[in-house]
Amino acid sequence: MDSFKHYLDKTGEIGVVDTVTECTATVSGLPGVMPSELVFFENGQSGEVLSLHQNSVEVLLFSQEPLLIGTKAARTGEELTIPVGGELLGCVIDALGRPISCLKPPKTPKTRRTLTSDSLGIETRASVRKPLETGVALVDMLVPLGRGQRELIIGDRKTGKTSFLLQTLYNQAKNGTICIYGAIGRKQAEIKTVQNYFIKLGVMDKMIIIAAGAEDPAGLIYLTPYSACAIAEYFRDQGIDTVIVLDDMTTHAKFYREICLLAKRFPGRDSYPVDIFYAHARMLEKGGNFKLDVPGGVSSESSITILPVIQTAGGDLSGYIQTNMMSMTDGHIYFDSDLFASGKRPAVNPFLSVTRVGRQAQSSLKREINREILAFLTNYEKLQSFVHFGAELTEDVRLSLAKGERIYSFFEQNEAESVPSNLAVYVLSLIWLDYFQIENTDQLRQEYQKIFERYTKEPVYRKKIDSLVDESQKFSELLDKIKNTK
Repeated sequence: MDSFKHYLDKTGEIGVVDTVTECTATVSGLPGVMPSELVFFENGQSGEVLSLHQNSVEVLLFSQEPLLIGTKAARTGEELTIPVGGELLGCVIDALGRPISCLKPPKTPKTRRTLTSDSLGIETRASVRKPLETGVALVDMLVPLGRGQRELIIGDRKTGKTSFLLQTLYNQAKNGTICIYGAIGRKQAEIKTVQNYFIKLGVMDKMIIIAAGAEDPAGLIYLTPYSACAIAEYFRDQGIDTVIVLDDMTTHAKFYREICLLAKRFPGRDSYPVDIFYAHARMLEKGGNFKLDVPGGVSSESSITILPVIQTAGGDLSGYIQTNMMSMTDGHIYFDSDLFASGKRPAVNPFLSVTRVGRQAQSSLKREINREILAFLTNYEKLQSFVHFGAELTEDVRLSLAKGERIYSFFEQNEAESVPSNLAVYVLSLIWLDYFQIENTDQLRQEYQKIFERYTKEPVYRKKIDSLVDESQKFSELLDKIKNTK
């Protein structure tokens, strides 16, 4: 009531609720109201102006409490804002920035930011130059990502997408990057599992989880990805790199469709609203690598990397929302249900995955290895067809098949592992030189594990491998150095 009276005195306009749906209300009597303006109701509820009509406005509600027809409403003259700042680190919050669960007693940030601010223009953007390591060897080597990239994570349900994203966030958070996880319409048990995962690994102090459960109001679910981007923009302006995961945008599109259909908007393809592309594109435009003007004339850069998730049905990549998201991102990582069913972890199909700017952030050595490994695996897949037909194999074909098996066995990785890219380059070089003559997959994994343990526990060994990789410009040069040091 205090907020309602305060804003009523401030603006001098009072409206009345004419109709109410599950998540929206039509309000008349606010002639000066603006799009995206915050509206307060006399019962203490609030909402955001979603669209304007000739004699009324459509308000998106932030509560599931019933709103009675005839309830009075007051405009605020202000856009919807949320609190942003370092005080949110370690917290699970809702889409309006209200704390749900925190590692420490929550503090309310003094800074607030609107959710509808324009994206920075092209004059403030820089090329993607720095790699973003996920800790997943298959992705870092074959589908590399860069800081500031917008990479779509796409695949059927239950194919390991969230596990890969949690590995990526952990690998970035332990290296000091601010990570924001947007849980869009997820189950409360799933949100709690994500929180416990980061707490157990000790990186929750670098995390912000924006949680909108499936039972929450549709308005809060709709705002969740916008809130994540607004918080990331605050850290960007402080010169801090951030990584955002939006899990998942298919659910976001469904709830936005529900909101628009209940508001009787004209439906487009698959009954989605005609502005669904704009609703997602203006959000993803927040991502990128940006130039910052630091006092003293020193220029620096900070990035917002966005990893949106999209679900497919039966591996179909041609759906409406799927193709929309693919067209507005810088590539996609495809999780194949057939690979997942066959036991591959992660179930990433490197041949159907695309990274448009990630390779330019790699060193010349890693780009060359990327080309060599992909070309070899493409040939390996062709050779596999001869095995199925029972054809007689030459010795060269047998050796190529054995090498392909070793490469794929190295790329198999569980959720608890995080493989540094230099170590991945070194092990792939050993496989290329036929250093491992073992055919048993379990024994191969044991050999890889021994090298991994030495790399993590022995600083001298780690420094030796890092210097070998960092000082090599070409793959052939690295192979020669490894031969001479064996």
